[in-house]
Amino acid sequence: MIHIVFNEPDVEVLKKAIELDETLQGEVIQIKDDYAVGPIKDIYTEEGMEARKQWWREVLAGGDYEGKVDAGEVDDMKTVVDLIVQLARTPDELVYIWAAQNKHDVSGYYWLMSQLKDFQGRLYILYLNNLPFINEKGLIFYPEWLSHIPPKEFLKAKKLARPITLSEFEVDPDEWTRLQNEEKGVRLLEGGKKLGQKDYDFYDEDLKKFITNDWQKASKIIHNFLNKSKNTTGDAFILWRLKQILAGGNYDVQGELKGMKDFEVKGKSAQAAAVTEEAQQ
Repeated sequence: MIHIVFNEPDVEVLKKAIELDETLQGEVIQIKDDYAVGPIKDIYTEEGMEARKQWWREVLAGGDYEGKVDAGEVDDMKTVVDLIVQLARTPDELVYIWAAQNKHDVSGYYWLMSQLKDFQGRLYILYLNNLPFINEKGLIFYPEWLSHIPPKEFLKAKKLARPITLSEFEVDPDEWTRLQNEEKGVRLLEGGKKLGQKDYDFYDEDLKKFITNDWQKASKIIHNFLNKSKNTTGDAFILWRLKQILAGGNYDVQGELKGMKDFEVKGKSAQAAAVTEEAQQ
């Protein structure tokens, strides 16, 4: 049995669950890229993969994760190739794909399963869609992320495993192709497995709400956004968007526009804002 998850914290909690139930014994593999953001056009071609890598290089440039693209830490295509080889060599091997109800997991699911049609019947999906679990305090909750589920609750979750149907192998790759062809930069979960898409600046207006008239480190602005906004995404993407917003010259900045703790931001004074607005006109 091979388990696939889409977030690093999920790996640890699933391994703990496996320790509690020997019927879950198997390798845990993580798909590491965040397919809920960035270009996905022609994503299975050399050109498409390189375009995505280049976009990530630009997003991470000067930030806390600069160099990560070329460090060899993320190579999902190699992960899938290795998986396909393993499945071809071991005809009785089964794959369990674990996904919670969030855009990150669902985008990863589409990216992954579209490459595995040849193994229909051996791929199982455990999609925790609007399902209640009991947290460590004994209260019912609806987890948005797998890592929020206590390991012992995974033992109940495994009962939800079902084969990905032949129909899904027809419909879901078509849906993923449709999303690719729209050439948008932000994917949002609209319900079930349905993804909608927005432009790259989708989060900008909400992000601006956390810029005040007092100096704040970028890390604080991003932290507040991630904890208080309805729609959020990864901190690296939001740092990039914050830098794009600041490039417009409508806010005061001190420090170097690099990592989240390297610079501070505040709203311009009324006089400075008026001068900026006049200059733009």
